[in-house]
Amino acid sequence: MSPDHQKPQGGTAVTALLSLAGLVVALQTTLVVPLLPNLPGILGVSDGDATWLVTITLLTGAVATPIVSRMADMYGKRRMMILSLSMMVLGSLVAAIGGTYVTVLVGRAFQGFSSALIPVAMAVLRDVLPREKVASGVAMVSATMGIGGALGLPAAGVLFDHFGWSSVFWVSAAAGALLLTGILILVPAGVSGTPGRFDVLGAVLLALALVALLLGISKGPAWGWTSPRILLSLGAAVLVLAVWVPYELRAKAPMVDLRVSVRRPVLLTNVAGLFVSFAAYANTLATTQQLQLPEITGFGFGLSAATAGLCMVPGGMAMMIISPLSARITERFGARTTLVASTLLMTSAYAFRMAFDDTVVLIIVGSVLVSIGNALAFAVMPILIMNAVPLNETAAANGFNSLLRTVGSSSMSAVVAALLTGITVEAAGHTFPGHGAFVAMFGVAGAATLLATLAGVFLPRAARARIEPVTTPESVRAGS
Repeated sequence: MSPDHQKPQGGTAVTALLSLAGLVVALQTTLVVPLLPNLPGILGVSDGDATWLVTITLLTGAVATPIVSRMADMYGKRRMMILSLSMMVLGSLVAAIGGTYVTVLVGRAFQGFSSALIPVAMAVLRDVLPREKVASGVAMVSATMGIGGALGLPAAGVLFDHFGWSSVFWVSAAAGALLLTGILILVPAGVSGTPGRFDVLGAVLLALALVALLLGISKGPAWGWTSPRILLSLGAAVLVLAVWVPYELRAKAPMVDLRVSVRRPVLLTNVAGLFVSFAAYANTLATTQQLQLPEITGFGFGLSAATAGLCMVPGGMAMMIISPLSARITERFGARTTLVASTLLMTSAYAFRMAFDDTVVLIIVGSVLVSIGNALAFAVMPILIMNAVPLNETAAANGFNSLLRTVGSSSMSAVVAALLTGITVEAAGHTFPGHGAFVAMFGVAGAATLLATLAGVFLPRAARARIEPVTTPESVRAGS
C-alpha cells in the first residue's frame, strides 16, 4: 500500500482549520500596533515601555518557534499545537483580565508562543494530506497569514473604538479557544513524533543567542547603536552563537541539524526567506506611515490609522487569492521558478513604489504588487524545505526557516526606524519623516529581494511540488 493511502482521513477539514490558525497567528503580531499611541496613557507607562508590548512577543516567538518545532518532531505535532495555542489563550486572558502594564506584558509574552504553530501546522499538512495536495494546503495556510496581517490593523482599531482596549485580547482568547477545540477534534492523535533525546543545552544556548540578537536589533534605534546596552547585547549574541554552532555539530541529537541546514536547497531557501521577510516588512510599515503623514509634508495624505489600515486590506486579499496559485505554478514549472518569479516581482514592485507614490491609489497598487510576490514566495518556501529534509525533521526545519524570517522582519524594522528618524523634513514647526526616507526604504527592500532572487537561481532545477522524504537512517527508523 502506498504511503498516501495510509494518510489519516479528514485532510481537507484539517487544512481549513490550519488556515484559520494562520489567520489568528498573524493577527497576534498586528493587533496591538494601533493601540500603541493610547496604551501609555491607559497603562500609565512611557512610550518606550509601551513598545515592549510588541518587542516581548517578538522575543518569545523567536525563542519558542525552533524549540517547539523540534519538540513537535519528537513528541508529537498535535501535542505541540495544543501547547502553543494554550499559551496564546492564557496570555490573552492574562492581558484582558489583569488590566495593568505588567499583566499585559506577561500576556503578550505568552501570545508569542503562537508563532510556533505555523511551522508545526506545515508539518501536519505533510502528514495528513496526499502528496499531490500538500503544496496547495501549504499555500492556503500562507495565504491566510497574509490576510490576517492585513486585517489586524483595522480590526484592532474598530475593536478599540467600540469596545475598549481589552476587547482586543478577549477576541484573541476566544479565537484561540475555538481553534484549540478544532485541533482536539480534527487533528489525528496519530500525527505524532519520533522519540529521542531533547537537546536541552542546545535549546538554552539558542534561546540566549536569539534574545540577545533580537533585543539588540529591535532596540538599536531607540537606545542608540553605539550604546553599551546594544553593543553588549549584540556581542553576547555573537559569543553564544560561536559556542552553539560547534556544540550542535558534535551533538548526537542536535536542537537544529546544521548538517541538514547547509544542504543547498535548505540553505538557499533559508537565505531567500531571510531577505524576503526583510523586504516584505517594509511594505506594511512604510505604507501605513506615509498614508498617515499630514498633507503639509507635500507627500503625505493625512489618513487616520484605521483608514490607513484599511488600505492594507487589498494586499491581504491579493495574497489570499494568489497563494493557492503558487501550488499550480510550482507543479507546472518547479519550485525554483516560482521562488525566482516571486522575488523578481517584488523587486519590480519596489521599483514601482520608488517612482510612483503621488496618489493613494498608486500606493495601494504598489503595496498589492509587493504582497502578490510575497504570497508566492512564502507559499513555496515550505515546499522547498520539506522536499529536502527527512520526514522526522519537517517541523524543525520549517521552524528554523520561520525563525530566519523573524530575524529578517526585525532587521527591517530597525532599518525603517533609522531611516524615518534620519531623513526628515520640517513643516508647520514639526519634524516629519522625509520623502527620501521612503524612497531609500524601498530601494533597500528591492535590493534584498534581488539577493533573494540570486539565492533562488542557484537552487536545484528539479525542485517540484512533490513532497518526498529524504531517505536517511533516521527516517528509515522513523517509518519502521
